[in-house]
Amino acid sequence: MEETKEFYSVEEKKLARYAKALSHPVRVYICDILSKQACCYSGDLAEEVPIARSTLSQHLKELKNSGLVQGEINPPKIKYCLNKENWAEAQQLFKEFFK
Repeated sequence: MEETKEFYSVEEKKLARYAKALSHPVRVYICDILSKQACCYSGDLAEEVPIARSTLSQHLKELKNSGLVQGEINPPKIKYCLNKENWAEAQQLFKEFFK
């Protein structure tokens, strides 16, 4: 069986994953909120973001899947924070891409 060479670099794949996560204004807004504080509980986010809780949950899931946000379950609440390492990496990748 012949090996196929990977066409996209690791950095390009990461940049695309972060860009997809930030491709909706609600997710950008959530990241903005989280960037200004250490962490935030899902209930507090629901008060800040004027959308249904189920929709908020879907947006948070997308941000978590991208690695930009991490969640910690403290029943009955979920605490969300930016993943500082991935956030810094995303900033650097976007900076390099747009230079």
